[in-house]
Amino acid sequence: MLEAHAHQQLKQLLLQERSAWPHHLTLSRLIARGLRRRDHALIQLSPCSQDQWWLGLLVPLCLQSRHCVLVLEDQQRQRLLQVERPRLQAEGLQLPCWQGLEAPQGDQLWLLNTQELVEAQRLGLLPAHHLLIIPEADQLSQRLRRAMALTVTASDWESLRRAQPCADGALLELYERLSRQLFGQATHSDASVRLQSCQLQSLRDLLSLLQPLPAPWARVLAADPQHWASWAQLDHRLLQWSWHLQALEPLNQLHALLKDHPILLLSSNGNSGPLQAELRSAGFQAEVDVHLREPSLLEPVPLFAPRRQPLPNTEVYAQHLLEQSRRLILGRAGMTIVLLNDPRMRQRLTSELAGEFGSRVLEQATAPEANGVICCSWEWWLTHQSQLPAPDQLIVALLPIASLESPLTAARVEALKQQGRDWFRELLLPEALSLMAPAIAPLRRSGGRLAVLDGRLRGRSWGEQVFQALQPWTPLHRLLPD
Repeated sequence: MLEAHAHQQLKQLLLQERSAWPHHLTLSRLIARGLRRRDHALIQLSPCSQDQWWLGLLVPLCLQSRHCVLVLEDQQRQRLLQVERPRLQAEGLQLPCWQGLEAPQGDQLWLLNTQELVEAQRLGLLPAHHLLIIPEADQLSQRLRRAMALTVTASDWESLRRAQPCADGALLELYERLSRQLFGQATHSDASVRLQSCQLQSLRDLLSLLQPLPAPWARVLAADPQHWASWAQLDHRLLQWSWHLQALEPLNQLHALLKDHPILLLSSNGNSGPLQAELRSAGFQAEVDVHLREPSLLEPVPLFAPRRQPLPNTEVYAQHLLEQSRRLILGRAGMTIVLLNDPRMRQRLTSELAGEFGSRVLEQATAPEANGVICCSWEWWLTHQSQLPAPDQLIVALLPIASLESPLTAARVEALKQQGRDWFRELLLPEALSLMAPAIAPLRRSGGRLAVLDGRLRGRSWGEQVFQALQPWTPLHRLLPD
C-alpha cells in the first residue's frame, strides 16, 4: 500500500534528519491515504508548523504525484524547488515538477499558485479528476479573494473610450461625475471610499449595451454587486482614482472548484472554525478531519491583562497605551512585539517609544537588536514571525477586530445585516479569534509573556471568548524586570 511505502521511505529519511516534530510519520500516512482514496480531507496542524510539514507532504508525492496539483504561493514554491526538492534528491527520492497553466501529460507534480489556480479554473484547464493539495488552507479564502480581485485604473477608462468611440461622451461624463462624488466623500487624503451599487448602475447599464468590451471591463460587468465589494482608492496628488472589486465570499463563488475536485487541505492556524464555516457554506464536507497537536504549545503563557483599562475609542487610550508599553519594555532583555493594526496609531506609538528607547524601536522590520521592539500589524507578524527570533514578550495593543472603515469589511458586514444575522459574532469575532493561537505560538516556545492592553478584553461580554482562545494561560499580576 502507498501508506506503508511512504511510511518506510520517510522513516529511513528521518534517520538522517534531526527534527523534534512528532507528526512526520502520521502526516505522511494521512497524505498517502488522501492520494490513494482521492477524497476530501482537512488536516489541522499546530500553529507555527509551517517549516515542519514539508517532508510528510512531499515523500508520498515522490511515490505518487500523477494528477496532483500542489497549490503554493511563490515564496513556498521557491522553497520547494530550491531547498526541499534537492534535499529529497540527495536521499534518492525524485519529485518531477511541472509549472504552467496547462496540465502535465506525464507523472509530474503540477505546481500552481492561487492566481494560476483561479485562472486555470476560469479557462477550463483544470481537469476534474485532479487532486488539489492546498497547504496553509486557513489563508485560502483571503488568497482567493486577492487572486480574483479586479482593478480598473484611469488607463482602463481610456482604453474603453477608444474601443467604443460612440459612447465616448457618456463615459467621460460618468467618470467625471463619479470623480466629483468620490473626492467630495473623502475624509482624508488618499482615502478609500466605498462605491455603492446605485452610484454604478448607470455605468453598468451603459456597459451592457457596449460590445465587445476590452479587459477588464467584461469581468467587471459580470461581477454581481450583491456578491462583490467595490471601492475607490483616491490619489489626491494626481486627482485620479482606481476602482477595486473583491469577492465577498470567494469560496461560495468557486464552489465548483470544491465540488468537482478531490481536495486535501492542510491548516496550520490552530483554530479552523472560520475555515470550516466557510467550507460548509460553499458545500465542502470533509470526509477526513484530523487535528495533530503539539505538547510544546500546551504550556501556559503568563498573561498580563489589568482589569481597569480604557476602551480604544476613548481620548485617554493612546496615553494609556504608551505608558503601559513603556512599563512592559523596561527591564526586558529580549525582543518585544507590539501588535497594532491601526496604521496611524502604530506610527505614533512607534515614534513615541523611539523617543524613549532609541533606535531599538522599529516599525515592521526584520532586523531588530537583541532587545529590539517591533511595532507591527497582526498580518505582518503572522507572515514574518519565522524570520525573527522568538520574542521575549508580546504586547497586544489592539485586538485584531477588523475595522468597518475597510470597504471590504463594511460590505461583508452589510451582506450579513441584510440576512438578519449577527455580523459581529459570526464574522468579525471568529476571524479575530482565529489569529490568536498562531500569533502567540512562538511565545509559548520561548517561555515569554503576553500583555493585552485593549480594554475591550474585560469591558465587553465577548472578552471571555478571547480568554478562551488564549488558553492555556496563567494570570500575571505584577511586572518584574529580568
